[in-house]
This record gives sequence, C-alpha cells and structure tokens, in this order.
Amino acid sequence: MNPESKSSQTDGFSFNVGVIGATGYIGAPYRAEIREANGGRIVALCARRRELLEAAGKEDGAELLTDKWLEVVRHPDVNFVIVATPDALHHEAVMACAEAGKHLLCEKPVGVNAAEAFEMWATYRDAGLAHYVPFWTRYCEPFVRTREVIESGVLGDIRGVVYRWHNPRPDDMPLTWRDDAGLSSAGSIADVGSHAYDTLRWLLGREATRVQAHADTITPARTDLGAINLTEALGQAGGQVGAPRRKGTTFDYASIAWEFDDGAVATLVLSHTPFFRKGIALELELHGTKASLGLDRVSGNLTLAKPDEPVEIIDTVPANGFGNRFAKYVFPNLRQALAGEETDHPDLKDGWRVQLFTDAAARSARSGRWETVE
Repeated sequence: MNPESKSSQTDGFSFNVGVIGATGYIGAPYRAEIREANGGRIVALCARRRELLEAAGKEDGAELLTDKWLEVVRHPDVNFVIVATPDALHHEAVMACAEAGKHLLCEKPVGVNAAEAFEMWATYRDAGLAHYVPFWTRYCEPFVRTREVIESGVLGDIRGVVYRWHNPRPDDMPLTWRDDAGLSSAGSIADVGSHAYDTLRWLLGREATRVQAHADTITPARTDLGAINLTEALGQAGGQVGAPRRKGTTFDYASIAWEFDDGAVATLVLSHTPFFRKGIALELELHGTKASLGLDRVSGNLTLAKPDEPVEIIDTVPANGFGNRFAKYVFPNLRQALAGEETDHPDLKDGWRVQLFTDAAARSARSGRWETVE
C-alpha cells in the first residue's frame, strides 16, 4: 500500500474516547473540546465522585460511567484513552492501555520518575500505538513566533537563557492533590517545570546535561477540605472559616540552573506561590552571540536587543488561547502518526526526556549538589 492510500484511510479515523479523570481540572475542558471536534466520540468516563460523573455523562452522552478505570481501558468500543489523573496514577493505567491496544493521551508529567516514563514510552513505541503528551506551550502563538525569530538567525548562537514561569494561586485556595507528595511527581518542578523545559527543548533543539536546584514549600499552611479538585479549590477560596489547615508537602517554588549539551547555560524560576506574580518581568530571555530576545507572554511583546542599538519591540503576538486543541492538534497529528507520516507532536518520548530533567532537578533540590540528567 502506498503512503497516500494509507493516509487517506486514516483521515477519517474516528476516535472513540475513554477519559480517566473525566471531571477534574484537565478532564472537563478536554471533554468539552472533544464534543465539538469532528471525528471524536466520548464513549466511557471514569471519575471517583458519582455526582460529578453523572453530570459529565449527561453532557457527553457516554455509554459507560464508572469509578473503575480498568473498565474504561477494556471497553470494546474505546480505541483512544485520555489519562488525566494525578501523576502517581499514570503508569499503571498507561501500561494497561498499551496491553489493550489503545491509543493514548497522557497528561504530563507522564510518571513519578524517569524509569516509569521510559517504560511507558518504550512499550508504546514497540506496540506501534499512537501516543500524545500535551505540552501545549509549543502551540502558544508568542512562542511559535519566538521560534521563527530563532530560526531566522538574528540572535546568533544562543548561549544563555532566563525563564520565569509563575502560576500564582490565590492566598486562601484550599489544598489539592497537587500539594500532596504522594500523588504529585515533584510539585511545581514537574507541573509547570515540565512545560518550561519542554518549551526550551522545542525552541532550541538541546538537552540539559546537569542541573542545580533550590526548591521548597514556601506557601504558608492552607485549608484542607479533603479530596476536592483544582476547579473546586479555585472556586472555594475565602470560604473556609474554622476548617483545618496544613502545609503542602510538594515543592511550590524552585530556582533551577543548568547546562545544555553544547555548554549554553540556563536559569529557570518556577512558582505556584501567591506572591510570585506574572507581568513584572519578561517571561523568557534568550541571549545569543548576535542579539538577545525577550518574550512577555502577558503583553505578547517580543523585544530585541542588539549591541550598541536601542532595544526595540519587533512584534506583538497576543496569546489568544489555543482554540479547540483536539480539533487543531491532537486528532490531526495522531491521524498522521497512524498513517506512518512524520509528525512533530509531543509524545511519550518527549515526556520521558522531560522527566529525566525534572527528576534531576528534584534530586538536586534534596541533595544541594549538581546532579546529572540521566
């Protein structure tokens, strides 16, 4: 069969979707996009709370509603599974999906350590199944424009990077699983740090070789309302008078220095704390042998600095959102992969490479030493 006929067969491939973690902060918007995307049908949903699950089932018209994730994986009509559970629950579900022959979208970080991440990637690779890891920053318009500037050569050879990724949470937001070291891979290092590191890999085509990190839990004690999801936590800020309080057990701040494989250096500051706010400074600085580029995602401004010339804003590219990510990126890219075509969508291999970095950063935060990315 020639490549064109194979591609034409997969163009109409219908994704019959099962969602594990269907009602959470990630699962709910994914489901809304799938409902509006051609070629996608939601078949089965898994969530731990029945009232939320039943409401989701009515929205989606799903055939199966269950609190047992394996029932989703084994559903005979499901051919594509979304794993949108806490980090520590990914590995077992992903390996079961591979055994059942299901194509996959697994949230990042893909595992709690690089060994898990490698096993997931190798299994999917060897099975010939399609897999996707949603490193969405690759599709953010200001970053797409930044990559074009890099590729133009105007910066020369990039030798230094400064990156600030702040995602401040409200002062009085209750705790969620993301604050629990038993469920979160490495707190902010793995949560937003995985996005940041993947973005730089994608922009520069380089990997880190060694890292040194300082990280801690610097947010004071928060209200503990039990097993609520992030959407609920954000909506319940301010309303917990008299409720018990405790401090989270995951890193919610990190400052990470590292070296790339070509000797370039980088500094990354990550935070979920309330008092590291966005918009004060450029989010990303790229310093090359010919010029430097700054990106402010809040304003969309790209600023160019050349030696002995005035600093100038060379473009303004607002971050207008992603649109329907399943219609624009996930389904088309996976159809390409199923047709055997080249595609640069992020997948489990990228998830593993990123996990190597986040593991090393977390080890360094605990050891106080430089750690090798391996």
